Amino acid sequence: MGSAPWDRTASPRSSPAQRPTEEAAPAKGSVTVGRTVATGLDSPWGLAALPGGDLLVSSRDEGTLTRIDGKTGEKTEVGEVPGVSAAGEGGLLGIALSPDHAADRMVYAYFTSASDNRVVRMLYDPAKPSGEQLGAPDTVFKGIPQGFVHNGGRIAFGPDRMLYVGTGESGETGLSQDRDSLGGKILRLTPEGEPAPGNPFPDSPVYSYGHRNVQGLAWDAKQRLFASEFGQDTWDELNAIRPGDNYGWPEAEGRSGDDAFHDPIAQWRTDDASPSGVAYAEGSLWMAGLRGEKLWRVPLKGTRAAADPQPFLDGEYGRLRTVVAAGGNKLWLVTSNTDGRGDPKKGDDRVLELTVK
Repeated sequence: MGSAPWDRTASPRSSPAQRPTEEAAPAKGSVTVGRTVATGLDSPWGLAALPGGDLLVSSRDEGTLTRIDGKTGEKTEVGEVPGVSAAGEGGLLGIALSPDHAADRMVYAYFTSASDNRVVRMLYDPAKPSGEQLGAPDTVFKGIPQGFVHNGGRIAFGPDRMLYVGTGESGETGLSQDRDSLGGKILRLTPEGEPAPGNPFPDSPVYSYGHRNVQGLAWDAKQRLFASEFGQDTWDELNAIRPGDNYGWPEAEGRSGDDAFHDPIAQWRTDDASPSGVAYAEGSLWMAGLRGEKLWRVPLKGTRAAADPQPFLDGEYGRLRTVVAAGGNKLWLVTSNTDGRGDPKKGDDRVLELTVK
């Protein structure tokens, strides 16, 4: 695919002679918490950076968007997204800005409704009063299976300006291997919600399949896509995504060595990770862990892990939901302790600014 670059020599099963000659990121790195950007957030899930340095954060359970002043941390409710049904792992989940946000002011959101998971876009007008700054939602894409668990929810615009959507199999494992189902997939759409040109299956939004519950999407410096997903009882995964590939669920969890499935580049026991958001910075992928309460660094060489994953912030801030590149060697990190599964401390939930090396 010309619009989504991929180094096909970088398969986990490629021979040494075929592997890329890219320089590997250092095996060890570091991260420090520079400052707490904001506190007192209710069930935060998605985060998007606005032009000028402010942030938008979604509340899974409240179904609202909040603007955070990037300097002072002041919070302003932007508005409530109508139709959100928050139960279990569902609710208002990922958000993303239109690639032309500076001109069209559109915000995209993925949420669970009473009947499905869907993607909508809304006009954001900060000149209006607090709570009234969101326009009526325009449904871009609907019909993604929903359940009490495994609703996916991460959305992001790629370097090709197409919209990538991570979905879950809603607890029905058979959906992941069914290419006619939208569950357990990564979807690739135009900003209008149509199957993107060049997708691997004709007239289909499906980009990759065989996923259990995709939670994080990120691109490296060479525009290659990576995704995190929850395992069941054995292995959580970080995958390098190749269009049209099968990632194994429910036939495989973690590395199987079966040529029919694309093995993960890194895997963790579920108590150590339960991965959520992923971001790329300084040659490494950074993955937020919920149950594991860690931020994991995975140094890269091409689309392979250059060394074993390295944990940071172990238990210091509780459950970690979303991590977003903030430019250069900075990251934003969102905690997730008020979602009904954490142990909230004073000030939770919060957004932190990190410096990585």
